[in-house]
Amino acid sequence: MTYYGPKELASAFRTVRKNTIQIAQDIPEEKYGFRPAPDTRTVAQTLAHIALVPRFNRELAKIQSFDGFDFPKFFAQMSADEAKPRTKAELIELVRTTGEDFAQWVEGLSEDYLAQVVTFPAGAQPPTRTRFDMLTSVKEHEMHHRGQLMLMERILGITPHLTRQMQERAAAMQQQAQRTQGA
Repeated sequence: MTYYGPKELASAFRTVRKNTIQIAQDIPEEKYGFRPAPDTRTVAQTLAHIALVPRFNRELAKIQSFDGFDFPKFFAQMSADEAKPRTKAELIELVRTTGEDFAQWVEGLSEDYLAQVVTFPAGAQPPTRTRFDMLTSVKEHEMHHRGQLMLMERILGITPHLTRQMQERAAAMQQQAQRTQGA
């Protein structure tokens, strides 16, 4: 069966991470403490969270079942790592390096590995997932938080880079149409 394999998964993840890095670069460092609402992450905390989440999937590579997995301990350590103070440059580098490390790891996975089934704790829905499905969730998770970052950009008066690019393409097409009509 031919499907989206490790190389494609790594490539798609790199594209998502590249866009996350661009957002991190576009937001001024003095705005990294911005929190859009109480009980939400700041820009800096969101970037740290995005950078560190792939670690969870690397940890999952070692297990076939979540039975006995110490979720509270793992997430307490993740939260502590996310909370460490970092400069804009440090956060961008963290996002970049953890992203590339993860993509390289994914690229090296076998088709057999991606097809493996992992059992979740009793009561979880679904009760099992393939490793492929679990790995695609890393990209989905990042896109979820990247959407939050793009909304933060808007609140801060910044037009997100993907919107700017779309506007530039639309303007170029409009100019081309006007030139064609005028000819």
